[in-house]
Amino acid sequence: MVSLLTLFAMAANAASEQIFPGNYEGATYTGRTEVKADGSVSYDWTGVYVQTDFTGGYLAIEVSEAGESWHNLFIDGKWVRKFHITGDAPQRIVLAERLSKGTHRLRLQKCTEGQYGCTTIHRFVLAKNGTMKAVERKERMIEVYGDSYTCGYGTESNKASDPFRVDTENCNKAYGCIIARYFDADYALTAHSGQGMVRDWGDAKQISEKNMSTRYTHTYDDHGDLDYGFNAYRPQLVMINLGTNDFSPVAIPTEEQYVGAYMKMINTIRERYPGVKILCITPHSAGRYLKAALSLLRERTLGMHDVYMANPLDGMVTEQRDMGADWHPNYSGQKKIAMSLIPQISAIMGWEMTDQVVE
Repeated sequence: MVSLLTLFAMAANAASEQIFPGNYEGATYTGRTEVKADGSVSYDWTGVYVQTDFTGGYLAIEVSEAGESWHNLFIDGKWVRKFHITGDAPQRIVLAERLSKGTHRLRLQKCTEGQYGCTTIHRFVLAKNGTMKAVERKERMIEVYGDSYTCGYGTESNKASDPFRVDTENCNKAYGCIIARYFDADYALTAHSGQGMVRDWGDAKQISEKNMSTRYTHTYDDHGDLDYGFNAYRPQLVMINLGTNDFSPVAIPTEEQYVGAYMKMINTIRERYPGVKILCITPHSAGRYLKAALSLLRERTLGMHDVYMANPLDGMVTEQRDMGADWHPNYSGQKKIAMSLIPQISAIMGWEMTDQVVE
């Protein structure tokens, strides 16, 4: 009797819902993703997000995770919750239920980085009478190449002495996403904590085996070497914020090693995104060796059309108010970084500044 009741309940549920594959045309992904043969969509770079305008009041995903991730959920432009995903078997997670009639916009954003996990959306589950419609891309698009500062490492911690925890990392509270919100732009983050242009934090070698120069041309951050075609989106502005880890203690690279790799990245980006403007950022924590290398970069880029050096950020982030875990900028510090870059971006891009709050 129990088995018959269970089967009846399963049949009733199936009759009251629709199921679509992860790559369903009613969903818009922004960031680097891979569509698998079964229609599922995988991604691991921090900040990748999927959006849909849906009706029917109910929406769930069937999702699996290689490792762990945290995702932010937004409905109708408002943050709803941040939730944890783990487990390599597909599981159903309800994102919205019992919503009012009409169309609602949902955005699901991966807010932790690829070294901790790779997410696969297998299917969308929708109410029987519901619909999903793709969200049009914004006119403006920003891409950021960076390290832990871009990933939002420690943004949800308020003490510099706190140890890092995955649940306090949130790229949505880091300067790249803050700037994108201010200018009403889509964004993509190509960033990995502890990585430099050529050398990782504290590596005993001047050139690390894996660094951002080896990662930034890949579809995945940390789950395979699949080449990325640079065709999923087309940014008008690219920001590069790399160097803190290159010049961390022990075996720092030569200026030529660092600048040579930086120039190669600039030239690759210009080739892949014709007409793009590139803003090279001096990290707020830059020491004298990194500043010297960036001075050489400034000389090398003089006369290059649409390549800019950001104004220095010295002393902007204070330990007392603006640092979270492991002496990384918390949300307050990240807002300061964003606020210092916004006027220069406005001048470079011709995007008007407004009186909205930077948040």
